[in-house]
Amino acid sequence: MNMPAVFRPVPPRALAPARRSPWQAPLTALLVAALPVIVSCTGPAGAQGGPQGPAPVSVAPAVQRTLTDSETFSGRIEAAEFVELRARVGGIIDRVHFADGALVARGQLLFTVDPRPFAAEVARLESQLAAARARAELATAELARAQKLLEARAASRQEVDQLAASTRTSAADISAAEAALRVARLNLEFTAVRAPIAGRVSNAQVTAGNLVNEQVVLTTIAGVARVHASFDGSEQTYLRIRASGEKAPAVRMALANEQGYPHVGKLDFVDNRLNTQTGAIRLRASFDNSKGQFVPGLAARLMMTTSAPYSAVLVPERAIGTDQTKKFVVVVGADGQPQFRDVQLGALQDGMRVVGGGKLKAGENVVVDGLQRIIPGVPVAPQVLKVDDKGMPIPAAPAAPPAAPAPTEKKS
Repeated sequence: MNMPAVFRPVPPRALAPARRSPWQAPLTALLVAALPVIVSCTGPAGAQGGPQGPAPVSVAPAVQRTLTDSETFSGRIEAAEFVELRARVGGIIDRVHFADGALVARGQLLFTVDPRPFAAEVARLESQLAAARARAELATAELARAQKLLEARAASRQEVDQLAASTRTSAADISAAEAALRVARLNLEFTAVRAPIAGRVSNAQVTAGNLVNEQVVLTTIAGVARVHASFDGSEQTYLRIRASGEKAPAVRMALANEQGYPHVGKLDFVDNRLNTQTGAIRLRASFDNSKGQFVPGLAARLMMTTSAPYSAVLVPERAIGTDQTKKFVVVVGADGQPQFRDVQLGALQDGMRVVGGGKLKAGENVVVDGLQRIIPGVPVAPQVLKVDDKGMPIPAAPAAPPAAPAPTEKKS
């Protein structure tokens, strides 16, 4: 009896599961991971089995320039001359003679203190001086008569001596009266409060009718002809200024809304000691303010040269590599072999870094792009970049894309 095919018995050996090797799964995963590498090796280079070409890098020549070190600072503008105006005599303010905030000349009348009491004092002392002079004339005449009587033996020596002393006393009284009169006249003159300097006056702190004394500030005057910019420098700054030998280094200044450093002045003051807590020393530069553009209190950016001119080798900042605590550049010779040179970093000038140590010479090509592709002992393919007038490399122009083939006309 024939059974249906679906119920045909399967041999026991065919139903038994196949035995799998324990290395089969790892090997399968390894083959899958290595498949892209195998495919990439089937290209022309892989097919030929030749070595890959040298890594491309961009190089630029090191430049040599004559430089002066400079530092930047933050400071505040101060008036070269500043006066708190006070009356030199006490009294009632009689009149104010200026407009608030006006420019005033030296000696210009600003306030008037009531002069009448001082004028009366002058008149009183003038009368005292006249009386002292009259007494002196009388004493002189009496002394002359006594001397004639002494010659005629009609007066004693004691009387003559007393009259001589009276004459000298009268002369002293005249000197005292003259001194008191000079003081009174000065006080009368001081009732006219004048500007001791030329500059811009503030507002009047005291108006007419107020009683003032020598302690009351009437107003303030800030000189406008010159201004100072004060700032703090480090100990190294101070030592470099001394080493340069220049008595008055140039200082350039810019206000908050200005680009660059358009204003030029001179360093005119260095403090006599450093602050032991901050290690800073107070410096001050002087600037011309004949145009009146600087106002005391404004913030200022300052730049000062801190060394004498010197010759230095410079490379672009991005050419500097770091190896732990060392700095280096990579020089590529004519043979394409990279050479590592340890350098000491100096000042940064317009994107170019001063390098010292004497291991790099001007004109040698240093790698500026592609440092990460360099392997010691493996040659590279350098592309020399053009540089501008400061030595900064000019990026190479991108290669033009290949021209598309011209379309062919279909023949009908």
